[in-house]
Amino acid sequence: MSSHVTIQAPALVRDRLFIGGDMVESEADDLIEVISPATEEKIGSAPSSTPADVSRAVRAARAAFDDGPWPRMSPQERADALKPFTDYLRSRVPQIAQLITEEMGSPISFSQHLQAPIPVMLLDYFRGLATTFPFEEDRAGLTGPARILREPVGVVGQIVPWNAPLILTMVNLAPALVAGCTVVLKPAPETPLDAYLLAEAAMEAHLPPGVLNIVPADRPSSEALVRHPQVDKISFTGSSATGRRVAALCGEQFKRVTLECGGKSPAIILEDADLDSVVPALMPFAIMMSGQHCLAQTRILAHRSRYRQVVDAVSEAAAALTVGDPHDPATEVGPLVAERQRRRVEDYIASGRQEGATINLGGGRPSSQPKGWYVEPTVFADVDSRMRIAQDEIFGPVLVVIPFDDDTDAVRIANDSKYGLSGSVWSSDEDRAMRIARHIRTGSLTINGYRIEFAAPFGGYKESGIGREFGPEGLSSFLEYKTVNLPNATTH
Repeated sequence: MSSHVTIQAPALVRDRLFIGGDMVESEADDLIEVISPATEEKIGSAPSSTPADVSRAVRAARAAFDDGPWPRMSPQERADALKPFTDYLRSRVPQIAQLITEEMGSPISFSQHLQAPIPVMLLDYFRGLATTFPFEEDRAGLTGPARILREPVGVVGQIVPWNAPLILTMVNLAPALVAGCTVVLKPAPETPLDAYLLAEAAMEAHLPPGVLNIVPADRPSSEALVRHPQVDKISFTGSSATGRRVAALCGEQFKRVTLECGGKSPAIILEDADLDSVVPALMPFAIMMSGQHCLAQTRILAHRSRYRQVVDAVSEAAAALTVGDPHDPATEVGPLVAERQRRRVEDYIASGRQEGATINLGGGRPSSQPKGWYVEPTVFADVDSRMRIAQDEIFGPVLVVIPFDDDTDAVRIANDSKYGLSGSVWSSDEDRAMRIARHIRTGSLTINGYRIEFAAPFGGYKESGIGREFGPEGLSSFLEYKTVNLPNATTH
């Protein structure tokens, strides 16, 4: 059992991998250096797993699945076994929040209210679902009775990104474990440290060795995980470009795969919407985590009759956001995760200018932040849907406002995207908003607000991904279906 975690410098230095239930040495000489996005200084390190390390972790997960007790326990027994795992994380929510803010620059208020508690909520939800989910079902059938068994898919390789590291880990880790799978988790190199709290939770809960394995790694070792023949399924969250590569590699082996990829989500503001209430409700989800979120409502569609009003209201609200130190509870917009990410966002801002869009707000680096990878909240007006800034996922605090003429035009523009992950419709007429929502090709929408419903399926159309997470559908994605045809009753 590990010691209590405190967020001090020693806790930010890790020198082992978690494989087979133990902390073990990596075969790599290199370390992953974790750099603070706010100070640009090193705050910690973790071992960089080699392909051989990844293979060792897969073998441990394979042995735990093929020969260990975990997949042979009842769903309720697994849910019970995960309770101390959940309790360990629950007791450390403040430390988790602080650590994620250190790693990736999430404003501490966001980390405290979402980054840290949601993983615990997801564990609680899927543990509870174990008691009601139909892991077995009898059917009368057309030719005779059949029993449908839903069995764990096997060894899961899970690759998670840096922007909401523990949330996006637990979205798939929780249902995978409840289903009876064993997991090799590959956290992002920008945020490897919070994953070690999961290792400590697994040891606290005395999970069977190999049920959970954690191997921070760079891209070559990540590809080794995807390619490994003893991995039955890959769960990937990240960019659409990398998702395409993961899907291609899985296709070579007919390996099961779930992909949750990029987004360019539209927020459709109809002419009857009350801007005084709409804009304050929209802004937290338009520039949440400095726009570094696939769900961010960064493509704002405004009725032409009120276009300038919307541009001005959005710009005024964005200008009022507090940019600053992510450790300050007053901060609403923190730094981007890395210098390369800031360069990417600045390249898109330059592209928007070149294509003829107008910067109504921002466009540079905040003068108040001489250090750190900051970009000002930026609002583009006079945007055409064909521009790069309207089509590509920028992953920064950049909003584009696009005019539309009527409901049909709004639907056309909303669907004029290679993505289809999220969105919102804002109107005083909920029936009208619902009619529009039915025509948007996207995985989730909210009317007059924005929220994520963890008990309902979540996922994307088009290049936003394959498969669904959350809810019973998320648990189903880690199960294989087996039909056992039963003998027909003998008639005397």
